[in-house]
Amino acid sequence: MSVTFEPGLLRAYFVAGSQDVPGQDLRDVLATMLKAGITAFQFRDKGTSQLTPEQRVTLGSDLRDQCHEASVPFIVDDDVDLAVLLQADGIHVGQSDEKITKVLNVVADRDMFVGLSCNTAEQVAKANQIKGISYIGSGPIYPTTSKDDADPVMGVSGLKALVEQATVPIVAIGGVTVASLPAIAGTGAAGVAVITLLTQSSDPEADTTAMRMAFAAV
Repeated sequence: MSVTFEPGLLRAYFVAGSQDVPGQDLRDVLATMLKAGITAFQFRDKGTSQLTPEQRVTLGSDLRDQCHEASVPFIVDDDVDLAVLLQADGIHVGQSDEKITKVLNVVADRDMFVGLSCNTAEQVAKANQIKGISYIGSGPIYPTTSKDDADPVMGVSGLKALVEQATVPIVAIGGVTVASLPAIAGTGAAGVAVITLLTQSSDPEADTTAMRMAFAAV
């Protein structure tokens, strides 16, 4: 299965690695979230992850298969070699990660879409000049606990400015709660990418539905 990118995939975008679900198997967590109705999954195994490279490939392969069975795109964070190895549907690149031009060159002849983190007007302006980027991830919108090196909080007003500037859809990240979904949707963002909103959710189905509904009309 290969997934053609379209903005609706960003509505309920779940991001996680083994470090985000201590004491649990990420396969089980993903199964729950796929059942709940997530629209995309990004495998982001880094930070305090204890996995060896071999374990990461094995886990990623299983997660990819789960996503494909559910017809949900499987996206790898920041590691183009892993993304190619796992035949991911997409790769997400950060500003400080592997250079976006290098990633675009590697995936040029593959059926893989590319997302880029952009948190300032300057970064979005540069992204607008680069052919091949499918979407932009912007944040943090609110204070976040899941990323130690997060940029300053931009708020919905900062997000709205970037959405208006960008030539591709933007998915909002950082500190997203169900209560904040209407305000984020009001900026014109295509969706939200979340870690803790779902990993710490008592009702993933209700929370995923809230995300999908908030951005259904975008």
